[in-house]
Amino acid sequence: MALEVCVIEVVSIAVSGQGLRDITPEITQVVANANMISGLCTLFIQHTSASLLVQENYDPSARVDLESWLNRLVPENDELYTHTLEGADDMPAHIKASLTATSISIPVMNGQLALGTWQGIFLWEHRHYGGNRKVILHLM
Repeated sequence: MALEVCVIEVVSIAVSGQGLRDITPEITQVVANANMISGLCTLFIQHTSASLLVQENYDPSARVDLESWLNRLVPENDELYTHTLEGADDMPAHIKASLTATSISIPVMNGQLALGTWQGIFLWEHRHYGGNRKVILHLM
């Protein structure tokens, strides 16, 4: 009979406003503390105006380009928006989150996340204001 190990942790991530924030160190630390040799790490963000993604972590201009492209695709103050009570950035943030991902899964191999050489895990904040976002980390 195999021993099943499951770790669930809520990771609180401080964000200062719109943009991609590298959360790889926070997630890597939880995986290291779990002492898991192999398995699967699933991340889920508990918000409707932010998202998660695996993206290049080497050249910051890749993040700038992604942000610029998505802001051009989903502009603020579009006259078609009816959900406007929380500000001009709120409805675009919901659309951006629906176009990206609220959960991602990454294999754990030899006790580490199986990320590629230039890959990092990012929380993509779509609102202008700062605060804390909650990411549920599930290791199995």
